[in-house]
Amino acid sequence: MDTPRSALLEPTTSGLPVTEPWLIALDIDGTLEREDGAISDAVLTQVRRLDAAGHHVVLTTGRSAAATVPVLDRLAITPRFLVCSNGAVTLHRDPQAPNGYRRCHVESFDPADALRSIRRHLAGARFAVEDEQGNYRCTEAFPAGTTGLDDQQTRVPFAALLNRPATRVVAFAPGHDMREFVRAVAKMCLREVSFALAATPWLDLAAAGVNKATAAERVRSDLRVTRARVLAVGDGHNDLELLAWAAEHGRGVAMGQSPAELLAVAGEVTAPVLDDGLAQVLATL
Repeated sequence: MDTPRSALLEPTTSGLPVTEPWLIALDIDGTLEREDGAISDAVLTQVRRLDAAGHHVVLTTGRSAAATVPVLDRLAITPRFLVCSNGAVTLHRDPQAPNGYRRCHVESFDPADALRSIRRHLAGARFAVEDEQGNYRCTEAFPAGTTGLDDQQTRVPFAALLNRPATRVVAFAPGHDMREFVRAVAKMCLREVSFALAATPWLDLAAAGVNKATAAERVRSDLRVTRARVLAVGDGHNDLELLAWAAEHGRGVAMGQSPAELLAVAGEVTAPVLDDGLAQVLATL
């Protein structure tokens, strides 16, 4: 395996508007935000600088739409697009929409078979299913930052999760050792969906072939940005396809604390989130 080259280059100094903007696809948790939810001043400065210069800063996250849009208030930007739910939901800026964004592309699937398989192999798992309107039905309460806001979560029995299309399925298995969890996932029948594992016993599912990269490619095409002007930064297993896609012609950058699988596909590696690795990468544009 080749060692990824460093992303820590000298920053640009020009404050002039760009003639060829970059598409900058940014994961939120562990990339933009630290574990405590804080965004450093250094990161805020760089994000705002690039947005003001005319680059397209697109949050590209596993979070629901309801948990993504509020981040923009802290960044003080209003990008044209947002990618949510690991690529299953793309939002377009719309001043007439209640929160300033409308759903312009939604990928859904029948979750029943996958849900039954997960339940069969993971005793005690908790489930949350996002519908096409962005509402969550949960067997138990889930953190608002990862699914919907509290008032968009409805507690239901497991059987009620099986009867309508989903854009996202989340399974959380507290108390399971990660090695045990990974072995259980390998036994599941998940061939008809896309899935990503987290650093904890957490499984995220979307429609087959749907991930952050597929949504980012659609956004890139709509914005008419060339593949060579794509920068993606992430830190988790759900960023694998995104960084590989970006690195093919542009820049795919893994945060320093990323798992080995992500480091292997990234073209570059920056410092960990606690050392403002994202700010260091953005300063190179």
